[in-house]
Amino acid sequence: MENEIVTENKLYGKTFFWMFLGLLGSAIIAYYTYASGLFVNIVMEGYFYILLIVELVAVFLFSLLFRKLPATVVGILYFVYAMLNGVTLSVIFAVFELSSIIYLFVISALVFAILGLIGYKTNKDLSSWSPYITVFLIAGIVLSFINLFIIKSSMLDLAIDWLILALFCGITIYDINKIKMLQQVPEINQEKIYIYCAMQLYLDFINIFLRILSIFGKRRN
Repeated sequence: MENEIVTENKLYGKTFFWMFLGLLGSAIIAYYTYASGLFVNIVMEGYFYILLIVELVAVFLFSLLFRKLPATVVGILYFVYAMLNGVTLSVIFAVFELSSIIYLFVISALVFAILGLIGYKTNKDLSSWSPYITVFLIAGIVLSFINLFIIKSSMLDLAIDWLILALFCGITIYDINKIKMLQQVPEINQEKIYIYCAMQLYLDFINIFLRILSIFGKRRN
């Protein structure tokens, strides 16, 4: 029992360390892209949406090939995604005031920490949440696209932000709880579980932060 706890704590430690490295890399790339003015060219020349598509492909490949690829390749894919995401995240510095970004980033980290503690302390297997998470996530994405291109309602946009924020709060609890379950799956290479988990938690945190920023962020004039 004691060995299991030690192994579990090591897995959590590695997971959060890699998550931190990914977030740090994204933050550095995002600020550099904004400060250098590179983001202007990316937006004006239409590369922004291309980068978003490339990011989706990277996440898809990561999820699809995770079990088959060597740990080194999985780690590279993770950091490639984090760097690409840093480039697209650079636009937040043009939209929101820097003080607001920093303040709400700290708030997001606190929210994430509380959710993480809940997920860690929950001994019950939350795998039954998976179908509901998938349905609500797809619904949120579809609603976002419909509102972006057809309805264009600021009120609906705010409601979607709250919906997705609540959803990713639940997903964070689910993903952190899932770490304990994944280490018991023999088919998964134990040397890359923490990279997979770091990717999931990275995405959870980014989505929580972006939704909190969208709802409460102070925009530039």
